[in-house]
Amino acid sequence: MAGSVNKVILVGNLGRDPEVRQSQAGAKIVNFSVATSDSWKDKNTGERREKTEWHRVVIFSEGLANIAEQYLRKGSKVYIEGSLQTREYEKDGIKRYSTEVVLQGFNSTMTMLDTKGGGGGDFASSGNGGQPDYVSSDNGGGGAPSAPPPGGDLDDEIPF
Repeated sequence: MAGSVNKVILVGNLGRDPEVRQSQAGAKIVNFSVATSDSWKDKNTGERREKTEWHRVVIFSEGLANIAEQYLRKGSKVYIEGSLQTREYEKDGIKRYSTEVVLQGFNSTMTMLDTKGGGGGDFASSGNGGQPDYVSSDNGGGGAPSAPPPGGDLDDEIPF
């Protein structure tokens, strides 16, 4: 069907450390789960309510897999852009299905949202004044970050 879109955007926290494995061809594959939460005030009781959804994320892109393996830890806050894929497998003779957010090829992005010393773990020192450490997307150029961290140094003298 022309004009269809398969795009998922998530902002959430890792539920556990990423799991890294190798494909038969030697490519790195990274799996982790991201929790997203929605909160609201119950109209009847006035209580604060919260609902958490868990999303399976699989990274097939070598560059993003390297960054995830090296820097993501349980609790890390991430921004993920990928596509939904459902795979079928058999366990104990029963067909099962798993829907995952897949980061692969040109349509995937992962941005680490933690500041240094926050949430996720030990990040490399980048001297960026507490801004997120990496903004990375898979544009076929390997594992190098594709854009500078947002917010950068803006020490311009603005006269207003």
